[in-house]
Amino acid sequence: MVGDAAAGTPSDEESLMSTARDLMIVALGLTPSRPLRRGDLSLALAGAEAYDLLRAEAITLAGELMVPRPLPDLEDPLLEEAASALVREAPHESLEDWLWRRGRDLAAAYLTALEREGQVSWERHRWLPFRGGRGVLGDTEARRRAMYRWAADEPVLLALAAAVGIRDEPTPAEPGVTDEAALGVLAAVHDAVMELEAVRRRRAIEEAAFANVWRGA
Repeated sequence: MVGDAAAGTPSDEESLMSTARDLMIVALGLTPSRPLRRGDLSLALAGAEAYDLLRAEAITLAGELMVPRPLPDLEDPLLEEAASALVREAPHESLEDWLWRRGRDLAAAYLTALEREGQVSWERHRWLPFRGGRGVLGDTEARRRAMYRWAADEPVLLALAAAVGIRDEPTPAEPGVTDEAALGVLAAVHDAVMELEAVRRRRAIEEAAFANVWRGA
């Protein structure tokens, strides 16, 4: 993606480290094509971080292993936190294991960060005085950047959004993605989301069977 800063659109430098934040903003700002689950979103955010770390040359992929490199200046607290969490000793962590470990409650962490920065607020009512109402995005540079990438059909952002149901036609990767490392990240996110859904279904079946036993069915 190439932006024109003079025309009011984000430049590559401005949006280099923003994929996870942009995905979170898109998730808050758009109506999903299916119910959006925080677990799915957290996995996708961890994948977005892996993609940004690849772009920043903070990691390389050796097969499915994430191999850390000397840390650059990432200029993003959550991405710096992600880089600090990398397993630096051999054998290194697999991308799949990273998604599950780093993705634990990651959507909540990004939401908290956006709230702290004033990017999002909550509509409150008498019966919903605390968080739990509808999230409202502010008219900020971060939101404009995320919406610009979305409107420009940036393929990695679209693929991550598709994996969690923010848009239709969920696929492991967009046709516009040609980089093998990026394709590996997107495929891992897709597989992890599918695995999480399978776990949910098994759990629902087990709970239904348990309930039938209690009812004497």
